[in-house]
Amino acid sequence: MEAILSDPAGAVIGLDFDGTLSPIVPDPAKAVIHPKAPEVLAALGAHVLAVAIVTGRPPATALELGPGLADVPGLVVLGHYGFERWENGRISGPPPPAGVLRAEAELPLLLDKLALEGVTVEDKVRAVAVHTRRSPDPEGALARLREPLAELAGKHDLVVEPGRFVLELRPPGMDKGQALSLFLAERAARSVMFVGDDLGDLAAFAAVRASGLPGVTVCSGSAEVTALAEQADIVVDGPDGVVALLHELASAFSHS
Repeated sequence: MEAILSDPAGAVIGLDFDGTLSPIVPDPAKAVIHPKAPEVLAALGAHVLAVAIVTGRPPATALELGPGLADVPGLVVLGHYGFERWENGRISGPPPPAGVLRAEAELPLLLDKLALEGVTVEDKVRAVAVHTRRSPDPEGALARLREPLAELAGKHDLVVEPGRFVLELRPPGMDKGQALSLFLAERAARSVMFVGDDLGDLAAFAAVRASGLPGVTVCSGSAEVTALAEQADIVVDGPDGVVALLHELASAFSHS
């Protein structure tokens, strides 16, 4: 934190989206960014090297669910775990892998066989997510899905990314840690903060530690995921706590 505060122009502030900037909701399509987050991120963006949102969501979806994000100075959205990128109003990335489309086509039959109530499928274009949050027994449904989804992923050269009552099938070869590491190198960062809430953010925490830079990891705490909090330097109370921490940081920059 001292390095970030003393040299903000060399700092990269990396953040997850769901559960970090946006509260978790039963229907992912109805998620919305914390109302104060865009303003706080804009205040940070005026001082730091870069603000980067690193998310499993497509960049366009994160921007749609986060009105005002596109106006954050220097914002970069690394979506699909870094496979797709939004910057300066443009989205770039390779075409969607065929394996995702094939796996998604087979999911309805698989879920019918398992007869799991309340399980929903989210099409993320470059990935497909199976959510159990709305199931009468979310943990039990998740446990029953792990093995068949792993088999389906293997069949189509995909990997399974676990999360908060969700299993996501996505292409291998990139995760939040790799995306963050590449971005830090690209920007020649001199310090880094990463804020996350879920198991997929463990790789980004590891990237902060492996970067050799002065770094701080922050967990947007919840009762659903404790593994991340155990590895974080700072734990805050959900998106409200994240926004409060970032506000303190932006205020410190403004008064320095």
